[in-house]
Amino acid sequence: MSSKNLDTLYRQVIMDHYKNPRNKGVLEDDSLTINMNNPTCGDRIQLTLKLEDGKVADAKFEGEGCSISMSSASMMTQAIKGKNIEEALKLSKVFSDMMLGKEYDEDNLDLGDIEALQGVSQFPARIKCATLAWKAMEKGVGTEKEEQD
Repeated sequence: MSSKNLDTLYRQVIMDHYKNPRNKGVLEDDSLTINMNNPTCGDRIQLTLKLEDGKVADAKFEGEGCSISMSSASMMTQAIKGKNIEEALKLSKVFSDMMLGKEYDEDNLDLGDIEALQGVSQFPARIKCATLAWKAMEKGVGTEKEEQD
């Protein structure tokens, strides 16, 4: 597939997640809530996670921002549901490396729609948009992991 066709496909995937976000909403009960914002561009996210037995049992988000930040949040919640905390953090590390244009270890990881965001690495001002939800997840599961250790 030509790079022009790939770019078009990736744009379509990003816009689909932006217009039809997956896991939009708030989890109630004993969920963990993380609020983060990107003051540079005004993106804001509230991520709620339900962690059970060292796994991400459920994840939802609310927020407002650009298509990149909101589609990334949608993709991230899809990707981490059902994963154990270590897998979720590894996925976040791979995503971060991808955003920084570094070589990333995707062995045994299905990045799925997340790969559509790799072009963001060419726009340094937008990397914070793409990583906002991921940083919120790291903060949330990191707090939980510390409590378990």
